Amino acid sequence: MSKATNITWHDVSVKKNDRRAQNGHGSCVLWFTGLSGSGKSTIANAVSSELFKQGINEYVLDGDNIRHGLNRDLGFSEDDRTENIRRIGEVAKLFVDSGKIVTTAFISPFHNDRDEVRSLFEAGEFIEVFVDCPIETCEDRDPKQLYAKARRGEIKDFTGIDSPYEIPQNPEIVIQSQLLTVEEAVQQIFGYLREHFII
Repeated sequence: MSKATNITWHDVSVKKNDRRAQNGHGSCVLWFTGLSGSGKSTIANAVSSELFKQGINEYVLDGDNIRHGLNRDLGFSEDDRTENIRRIGEVAKLFVDSGKIVTTAFISPFHNDRDEVRSLFEAGEFIEVFVDCPIETCEDRDPKQLYAKARRGEIKDFTGIDSPYEIPQNPEIVIQSQLLTVEEAVQQIFGYLREHFII
């Protein structure tokens, strides 16, 4: 619910489909979700790099990077996580409207939050990519030493340790990152994008 009053939506002269036609490809959000250390950011950036090489308009929204700026006022309570995802959903929608393929890498642990973001988009524009990786593997990788800190009690409400991760029920794509190379994961995603005529 908006707190603002006396505002009116202003229609723009250049529409989403105009930008898609000029670009020669569709636009969508690839919403990467999974535990910390599952490979979300690595795969999202690899997809973005390959899109760029092919001349496709793209952008990456990464969880940590967004918390350095737009969402630096948010912590990791359940309410703050929900607001974090809400804001990112709105930003992702702007990128899709601009004709880009935007990849987002956020743990986004709760069903309701992901469903709320999905509801912002037209059919086929929100592609949920579940990076499925056992927590044991994520802990073994632990590139930021976050699991170790959480186990020592230095980080509270850490997803997978003392805060839940709700596994996606019907994701468009499942990447089993402990079984695939990054290149294989990228090819799986590109296969989906081609099959659905986005690229």
